[in-house]
Amino acid sequence: MGMELSFKLTQEQRLILTQKMQLSIKILQMSNIDLVQYIEREYSENPVLEAEYNNNYQEKTEINDRIDYKEIIKYLEFDNYGAQSSSSYDEEVSPFMFISSKKSLKDHLHEQVLILDIDEYMKNICDYIIESIDSKGYLDISLEALSNEINISDDLAEDALYLVQNLDPVGIGARDLKECLKIQLMHKGILDEILEVIVNEHLEDIAENKYNNIAKKLGISVQDSQKYGDLIKTLEPKPSRGFFTGDEEKFIIPDAEIRKLNNEFIIIMNEKVLPSLTINPLYKEIISQSKDKDAESYVKDKIDSAMFLIKSIEQRKSTLHKVLERIVDKQKEYFEKGEQYLRPMTLKEIAEELDIHESTVSRAIKEKYILISRGTIKIKDMFTTGIQTQGSGEDLAVINIKNAIKELVGAEDKSKPLSDQAICDELNKKEMNISRRTVAKYREEIGIKSSSKRKRF
Repeated sequence: MGMELSFKLTQEQRLILTQKMQLSIKILQMSNIDLVQYIEREYSENPVLEAEYNNNYQEKTEINDRIDYKEIIKYLEFDNYGAQSSSSYDEEVSPFMFISSKKSLKDHLHEQVLILDIDEYMKNICDYIIESIDSKGYLDISLEALSNEINISDDLAEDALYLVQNLDPVGIGARDLKECLKIQLMHKGILDEILEVIVNEHLEDIAENKYNNIAKKLGISVQDSQKYGDLIKTLEPKPSRGFFTGDEEKFIIPDAEIRKLNNEFIIIMNEKVLPSLTINPLYKEIISQSKDKDAESYVKDKIDSAMFLIKSIEQRKSTLHKVLERIVDKQKEYFEKGEQYLRPMTLKEIAEELDIHESTVSRAIKEKYILISRGTIKIKDMFTTGIQTQGSGEDLAVINIKNAIKELVGAEDKSKPLSDQAICDELNKKEMNISRRTVAKYREEIGIKSSSKRKRF
């Protein structure tokens, strides 16, 4: 039997996750403060950028005017820009200095991905997932939405997430607290059937030291139940702890203001905090006059980077403005009358109306605030699911349910605090169709302790 060789052409659609794409995602989800700091670093490291700052930043716009043309050419002759050998120019100091910064959690994760024994395509997917991790260390987007966003299979996304979840610190990239704890237990090699059930079903019992409940449900002794609980309490619920995540910032700078003028709500984007970025025309002369191909190539690369930065910042502004337009259209009563008029609204709903990915909406509003007549609010807090009322059949925003729980607890007799069932009954009287279990969930989310812990003698 002869052996025949044949060639088969197949077409496969794969999205190449370039560094530019990752940068665009980074910029989209940055807060105003983070973006200002990022622009500062880019301005320091990219000589073609000109930045016109407001007020106290104005002096920085004069830096380019003080740079000698010959000095620029001299520094462009080095491959390691900004890190010249001291042997040749011991007494020369580059006019472009690096800004030192704390090593972030994401930088730490990206560095680990670089040395993984996987192909570049998979590394790019891992990097993309890392950019979706929030300040606590959790994956801030569903895996389904992420795979749809970059057009990859769910299996490939799962494989990449598995790689990320095996990076340091342990527990990083988990989708919720339970998964975070189980990853840590697996890493220790001690996750057994009992521990898995306790993590999945009894974290609330552990928090309230109700080891009798666990022992009864699992058929183990109370002593063993407590040992398991003590072990789980040694785990880290916030895997990002110890790394710089930006949480240290104390200032909030709104990205926009929602103001009512002539009986209409308008969106005023806050453009004062960000510098106006342009390309220094001096570098066009370098490209046209220099005979040094390396210098010419270097300048072109820097101009390309600067142009993409400017474009990404404009895209961030445009996307946020479009999202805010849809929010204003849906929440006019909220802006006019107050929090109790907030309507249920989801990321998916806004994404479908704008014909963009849900994850894009999530990134666009991440860590961003708006100024309204009642003060500064976090945009994300306006996105709530709804619960149907018994009478009218209309949806009621979860935030209104939580506010009702706060009011009931605030007015209760502290010597006889309301149980979750009692709260549930009161809410049902107000036509809020909610279960006791949901009351407990919302109570915990807003930081209210159980009735036994609220009791005062």
